[in-house]
Amino acid sequence: MREATINRKTKETDITLSLDLDGKGISEIDTGIGFLDHMLTGFAKHSFIDLKVKCKGDLNVDGHHTTEDIGICLGAALKQAIGDKAGINRYGYFIMPMDDALILSSVDLCDRPYFNYDLKIPSYKVGDLETELVREFFYAVSYSGGMNLHLKQLDGINSHHIIEAAFKAFAKAISQAVSLNPKVEGTLSSKGSLNML
Repeated sequence: MREATINRKTKETDITLSLDLDGKGISEIDTGIGFLDHMLTGFAKHSFIDLKVKCKGDLNVDGHHTTEDIGICLGAALKQAIGDKAGINRYGYFIMPMDDALILSSVDLCDRPYFNYDLKIPSYKVGDLETELVREFFYAVSYSGGMNLHLKQLDGINSHHIIEAAFKAFAKAISQAVSLNPKVEGTLSSKGSLNML
């Protein structure tokens, strides 16, 4: 069973996040930030990963801790559910069109975190989410998940479309990377291992 549950409680957030890599894209999301709920619902739907997120955060301050800490939990859950990476594709990539927006996402589940972010979001906020937190979310996912993640905006002028296309492109890339491939024996690496240690 390629499943994981992460519980994270600090003075800033209290989060329970669970996922099933072999699900159908079913989600139950309650972050306290409506637009983030919408993005995570889309991520689940388009990755075919079942996802449950419950977060109580210090939104009286702002959305930073909530958004970043959910990213930390999502990355950690993906890493835990993937396990030793035996039999997976390892790599995934997708170019997502959404009206004016065109976003590339490419991922390598190599256990060597690296993040390259090139989104130019014109608005300060979309709904109740500060758009600068999009970068913080994906940075947290990539580093806690031990993945090489690139997000690149090829086109786009509408902030909502740019962000949503980024989440969906990431979803499709992750779906491809975590998928089991019968041609892969062990881990897809000439080293024989994808673990840092």
